[in-house]
Amino acid sequence: MCLACEEAEMFYRFELLKQIAEGKMPEGVSEDDLRAMDLPLPGEVEVVVEADGTRTLGPVTKKTANNSFACDSPAS
Repeated sequence: MCLACEEAEMFYRFELLKQIAEGKMPEGVSEDDLRAMDLPLPGEVEVVVEADGTRTLGPVTKKTANNSFACDSPAS
């Protein structure tokens, strides 16, 4: 593959990843297409902003509900 074609392919993947990180399904691409390209599906990655302002992609961290209520009364 020539350098120009390789660069065009990398740019296409980058644009797909940007859309996926925003939670959007890229137009004209199916889930099977994304899996064949070894790309995640929307909702599997998110943009993570580091302390220095650097933006990277990372896996989605699932937020758990803080439901720590426990009944401590004696059972009747």
